[in-house]
Amino acid sequence: MKNISVKKSFLYALFCAAMLISCKKEIEKISDTFKDTVSSSEAPGVEKDSIKKDSVVKKESVPPAMQENGFYNAFVLPKDKKLRDSVYAEFSKKYNEKERYAILALNRLDSKNKWNADTLVVPAKIDTTLMEYSPFPMQLDILSGVKKFVIFSYPIQAYGVYSNGSLVKWGPTSMGKKAAQTTRGLTFTNWKKKLSISTVSSEWKLPYNFNIHNSGGIGWHQYDLPGYPASHSCLRLLMKDAQWLYSYADTWILNPGGATTKAKGTPVMVFGDYKWGGRKPWRKLLDDPNANNISVEEMTKLLEPHIDKMIKEQDNREKVSDSIKAAKAMAPVQDEKPAEVPAN
Repeated sequence: MKNISVKKSFLYALFCAAMLISCKKEIEKISDTFKDTVSSSEAPGVEKDSIKKDSVVKKESVPPAMQENGFYNAFVLPKDKKLRDSVYAEFSKKYNEKERYAILALNRLDSKNKWNADTLVVPAKIDTTLMEYSPFPMQLDILSGVKKFVIFSYPIQAYGVYSNGSLVKWGPTSMGKKAAQTTRGLTFTNWKKKLSISTVSSEWKLPYNFNIHNSGGIGWHQYDLPGYPASHSCLRLLMKDAQWLYSYADTWILNPGGATTKAKGTPVMVFGDYKWGGRKPWRKLLDDPNANNISVEEMTKLLEPHIDKMIKEQDNREKVSDSIKAAKAMAPVQDEKPAEVPAN
């Protein structure tokens, strides 16, 4: 009986010990779980701060990003003004004045609006004449009989100049905004003025203005190039381009009294549609260096219906001009009155 009692006591003691060990393990497990939970809830905050700090440091120390894609590269501009200033310093250091001018022109920008873009398209090889990047065909046989011709493309915001079918110049423009688009079609240059005042606002000075639509008040001239169509119907140009075209194109010739036109000036064509709200056409050059190119076939199809009119007006102007020169040559030369010698 005594042995049975001892055995029961021993078994009871073992049971209690087992329970104590089990409880201890459970407590430790709960404690570990609690620690893990607290640790995991705190970790994201610490990690987030750490990432934030690292990203700020990295952002400030990284030089201007040049993404090299081949023929054209992307010069990425940060949004932060201070960082942009440092980028401009690097940009000015990397490229000389003529090269910067060419790069901005390719992006339809002038110096005043140079940071209107978040990315600049930069050629791997800089040609300051821009001719290597022309979107217009270098030769158009259909224009071989036309001595002077100027064309403006709405889709790519660029102009081209042809002399007897050969491209002699091209450059950027900013044409009429969506609410005031430039009139499409064939026109001819009219009058010109070295400094005009805009009819929209007397504060707007328009250097080297050349009118192409007299009743509509449309012409080309120097004004801001912000990298998109922004004008009130006119054709904005860089100052150097406005000066060049001012000297290149011919004015109209009016009949005596100036009420009617005796001869038209240089033919000008405005064509196409801009993709409003879409990706800027010149940005597509990063994917395809020929993305903006206008084919010979497209230009020929566009110009063919107007060639006869252009040549007819050209021939008429030459006849009128020659007759005016002949009339001046036949006019009697008046003797100059000798200057009076003052008496002593």
